[in-house]
Amino acid sequence: MAKESLELLKGTLDVLILKTLSRGALHGYGVSRWLEEATDEAFQVDEGALYPALRRLEKKGMVEAEWGRTDTGREAKFYRLTADGEAELARSLSTWSRYVEAMGRVLGSPATG
Repeated sequence: MAKESLELLKGTLDVLILKTLSRGALHGYGVSRWLEEATDEAFQVDEGALYPALRRLEKKGMVEAEWGRTDTGREAKFYRLTADGEAELARSLSTWSRYVEAMGRVLGSPATG
């Protein structure tokens, strides 16, 4: 059976990137691949969304970037969390936890009426 890709909800990509980078510095393709693997390919992040999000997070001071070499020897920009990014991730995880809990209460409740 083919896996269905889920569309990311507006505002979720930033927190997914921050969470991914909490594991260590990665280049954009590495971020994309890790998210796909971690979600059993339910989330497919295209370059047209990923790189603008990385630039936005860099501009906000949530991530820092520097050029380096990939495992295959290609030059790529590697991103890592800053202290501000770690603080934002903690806030976002708390918010998402409350959101998921509330959605679970609504969607998991027995139908009435």
